[in-house]
Amino acid sequence: MPLSGLRVLDLTRLLPGPFCTMVFADLGADVIKVEDLSGGDYIRWTPPLQGDYSAMYYTLNRNKRSIRLDLKAEAGREAFLRLVETADVVVESFRPGVLDRLRVGYQELRRRNRGVILCSISGYGQDGPYRDRAGHDLNYIAIGGALGMTGTRDGTVAMPGVQVGDIGGGAMSAAIAVLAALHHRERTGEGQHCDVSMLDGVVTWLSLHAARYFFEGHAPGPAGTHLNGRHPCYNLYRCADGVMSVGALEPKFWAALVEALGVPHLAGDAFADGEDADRVHAELEAVFLRRTRAQWVEALAGRDVCCEPVLGLDEVFDHEQVRHRHLQLEAGSGGPGPVLGFPFRLSATPPAVRRPAPGYGEHTREVLLEAGYDAAAIEAMLADGAVA
Repeated sequence: MPLSGLRVLDLTRLLPGPFCTMVFADLGADVIKVEDLSGGDYIRWTPPLQGDYSAMYYTLNRNKRSIRLDLKAEAGREAFLRLVETADVVVESFRPGVLDRLRVGYQELRRRNRGVILCSISGYGQDGPYRDRAGHDLNYIAIGGALGMTGTRDGTVAMPGVQVGDIGGGAMSAAIAVLAALHHRERTGEGQHCDVSMLDGVVTWLSLHAARYFFEGHAPGPAGTHLNGRHPCYNLYRCADGVMSVGALEPKFWAALVEALGVPHLAGDAFADGEDADRVHAELEAVFLRRTRAQWVEALAGRDVCCEPVLGLDEVFDHEQVRHRHLQLEAGSGGPGPVLGFPFRLSATPPAVRRPAPGYGEHTREVLLEAGYDAAAIEAMLADGAVA
């Protein structure tokens, strides 16, 4: 597997960090969840529970091992630093400064292992006036501008259904940063500290919208650009049993769509604006309302019209393309129930589920033995409450 031999110490919780390290683990890395003694990763216990742990926990933590140790205890801290000596990457998501207060910050890690890479995922970054500010995904996309562009034509802002800041701004940015740092280390032998801000990630995702704003000086709101509902060719339309999505930006797709819908006179109105856009939208929606989503899928089959039904989550995993791409893995693959598949494919070294998500501290003894502790030393640390 492409990341076989890579060891990652994962100090993160909830979604951004565990999603990032899940990608590494699926690609073969030895990811060790380093959890405290007072509950560990909160998502373990977040309802709904499936067996011992949360249904959400299993997908995010497949292919990982888990140890429990107390970084505030000297023996627990020393055990962690010993693990760092043979680690390639440490991923953490504490507030800035916490690792330094625990005396396991980047400089201390570097003293133990010059090539180690520390990746810090935080809401607002390791510096700046907001570095210590609490927040969650909704706050990052609010400040980052993504939320202010999401909503209806009357200006009403709508909450996205997916954690854009956590996954796009945090998890995937962190994975890219770590892989870049590993490539740098391959050439130089030097590790580095990756500072991943979820706010930074969100703002950079606005590349197209920001470019227009920088040029035009006008800040678009909901339904204010060609990519968020301003024009008929890129919009949502009610139908008899739900909603259809239209993404016919190119003239050839729009022309094919209005021909298929029986309204070819609208061929020149793809980018109608203002009241004209409302008129075209209403006319198209009146057509869509005559049939159900399934009927429209059948009627438009084989035509390049960029028109698809809006599916509920209970429909997604029955979709023929989703099934074909194996985006649902059956029970037993990573946990007691189905889990999600992989976000990409590699022809020579595909990702795979090698082990289920770990129990809380399931591998403490195993990992400490690998780090060079003997059985007596481990028992002493267990007795002292430094590990569990």
